[in-house]
Amino acid sequence: MRVLLPDGAVGGADPILEILRKYKSIAVVGLSSNPMRPSYGVTEYMQSAGYRIIPVNPNETEVLGEKSYARLEDVPEKIEIVDIFRRAEEVAAVVESAIRVGAKAVWMQLGVENEAAAERARAAGLAVVEDSCILIEHRKRLRQLNS
Repeated sequence: MRVLLPDGAVGGADPILEILRKYKSIAVVGLSSNPMRPSYGVTEYMQSAGYRIIPVNPNETEVLGEKSYARLEDVPEKIEIVDIFRRAEEVAAVVESAIRVGAKAVWMQLGVENEAAAERARAAGLAVVEDSCILIEHRKRLRQLNS
């Protein structure tokens, strides 16, 4: 796991805790309606934890009771975290979209790393979490998040 903060950002003792506390809307790129897919279980958990979930997948119309959008640019509301369930080679395009829509953070799920895209996001002012599961990190910090 790697966390990158934008230039000038004051990182506290736990930048992941800060991201999870501060931002409440998550656009999930690659979210599948198949309950057997990791993206579904992770997103279902985050939704039950109180986060606003926005599915982004051109092959879906609705996931977890939420309208799905083909691209981040099609989402008509504010996006704070872009959670990426795509292969590493597809991350750069997602990061460019996240920058265009004014997202605050990019989160690459476990096993997803793209150093150039991560640096591009950081340079554009986004916080970046690479190779990390948002569900696992949320559960680790549940006590602090609920206090």
